[in-house]
Amino acid sequence: MHVCLDLSPAVYQRAGLGTYARHLAEGLRALESRPVLTIFYNGDKAHPLPPTLAGLPTHTLPLATRPWRLVAALSQQLDLGLDRWLPDCDLFHATEHLLPRLKDARTVLTVHDLIFLLFPEYHLPLNKWFLNRFMPLFVRRAHAIIAVSQCTKDDLIRHYTVPSEKITVVYEGVDARFQPVTDLDTLTRVRARYGLPERYILYVGTIEPRKNLNTLLEAFAELKERPATCDLRPATCNLRLVIVGKTGWLYEGFFRRLRELGLEGEVILPGFVPDEDLPALYSAAELFVFPSLYEGFGLPPLEAMACGTPVVVSNTSSLPEVVGEAGLMVDPRDVRALAEAMERVLTDEHLRAELTANGLERARQFTWERAAQETMEVYLKQSEGGKRAEELA
Repeated sequence: MHVCLDLSPAVYQRAGLGTYARHLAEGLRALESRPVLTIFYNGDKAHPLPPTLAGLPTHTLPLATRPWRLVAALSQQLDLGLDRWLPDCDLFHATEHLLPRLKDARTVLTVHDLIFLLFPEYHLPLNKWFLNRFMPLFVRRAHAIIAVSQCTKDDLIRHYTVPSEKITVVYEGVDARFQPVTDLDTLTRVRARYGLPERYILYVGTIEPRKNLNTLLEAFAELKERPATCDLRPATCNLRLVIVGKTGWLYEGFFRRLRELGLEGEVILPGFVPDEDLPALYSAAELFVFPSLYEGFGLPPLEAMACGTPVVVSNTSSLPEVVGEAGLMVDPRDVRALAEAMERVLTDEHLRAELTANGLERARQFTWERAAQETMEVYLKQSEGGKRAEELA
């Protein structure tokens, strides 16, 4: 079977979508019974593939991102096949929310979330219009859909009445590099590189409204205020909050709230941190906090757990099915509950040890090898379906 995999999110480093596409490609390439794989991306070869995928056949279209999105969407709207624009393949796998119309190949669409539909106030107007206009077409025309969580599958069924049997849940995995870092030289070097304090609470992800970082700031401020005597609460003194990640859209409110709370000296913003440094950042943290209002999957908590760091997460969307019993879960809009959960983890050594052990065990269940194998099974079902359709024709 010849599979064409859209790697555009990875080539253009689109945060979680790029991580998914790259690791899936690596996992498929490593399978013992693997497909014939061609990598597709829009743009040109001046945008290189990730080094781990070097040597794979590639096919590019000389279109920038916006023109390609428009062409793909109109191909669905006008029912015009773009088969001549893409490599000859049996199956095309769209790894982000963009599916070109193809008439000679089976198609698989990965749906990560429906945030644009559920939280429209957190999307830019043009992007929201595009997805609301064309996602129903993409979902309907795809021969099969991969959802990255049961939560996303349920959303698809609820909002688009997609038949359950058309959707397969395939969880993402954790890169093997994410494991506890105990080497003091490595930890010291990473602390110095990003100006990190001795003790800190960590968040990793994009800075945007859906991530609910204003609530995290308010909970951190409350944590620091109760009570002020460090002799009574040594585990919560001299703490800083480290927020790792690039700014996304509509981020201005976060910086405004940071100033209003007077936390400029208490919050450290290293910006983007490459994957090779993240395990040390996770490992050195006192705890990891992820108060997002909604996640299609939620990879950072798993990465933190794989590094042995206790986690506090929201009790919403996919996060309960990802974290399970291995972390503390709270209402993401409850500032006091979030502050109390952080305090519990910081002050209760027995709880910390339990969360660390449970988190390490939980994270082992999520691997890219498993994700690739389950994705391959989706491909095989589509291959069989395509053959039956040809026979009937």
